[in-house]
Amino acid sequence: MPAFTFEKISPPARRSPAAPVPKKPRSVISQVIDRIAERRAKRSLQHERALRRDDKPSE
Repeated sequence: MPAFTFEKISPPARRSPAAPVPKKPRSVISQVIDRIAERRAKRSLQHERALRRDDKPSE
């Protein structure tokens, strides 16, 4: 049996709500990458639709 024990001390309770963290403006590079990715996704979606149309048997 140990001669002593440690108590777990809980952190003090917050009394006021946390202030919202202001969003940093996106960098120009990330904006350009987002635009490229968006255009690429649209292009691949159009390509998939064209392939589906070609795969259907013609009657």
